[in-house]
Amino acid sequence: MKKLVFVLTTVVALAFSQTTKAQGTIVDAAVGNKDFSTLVTALKAADLVGALQGDGPFTVFAPTNDAFGKIDKETLGNLLKPENKETLTKILTYHVVSGKLMAKDVVAALKKGKGKVEVETLAGQKLTVMQKNGKIWLKDQAGNYSEITATDVAGSNGVIHVIDTVVMPK
Repeated sequence: MKKLVFVLTTVVALAFSQTTKAQGTIVDAAVGNKDFSTLVTALKAADLVGALQGDGPFTVFAPTNDAFGKIDKETLGNLLKPENKETLTKILTYHVVSGKLMAKDVVAALKKGKGKVEVETLAGQKLTVMQKNGKIWLKDQAGNYSEITATDVAGSNGVIHVIDTVVMPK
């Protein structure tokens, strides 16, 4: 009986310690999701992993592997080369906003902005968030659209919103 009580106590203690552990960073969330493997590869190539593991908070509009798949393979391969680190960094930081913007914050801003709001990215350029046909979209500097397909993937230093197309700065 004592052994059973000890085992149950240990199991409950372990389960409780797992639920009270601090969540990982937004980078940890990306690394832990196979749909972001191309994004993680790009972050490593641009030396941005450390920065995005910092205190933040950050909001990341994270393209999936399928989103990166819309870029032709040769172009994507070239972007990942060391000599193109500056360009890759500009593209990736165009997907990041300072601050933690949860979906409810974005919806509130869209209501206040009558369906449209601009956010300043870490690349120093604007990204337009808009509501269209009942969905939330990003419009990049070139006029291309990316749908936000999932929201509020929280990390200890920010939040990820999943997008279906890589957005491009000027």
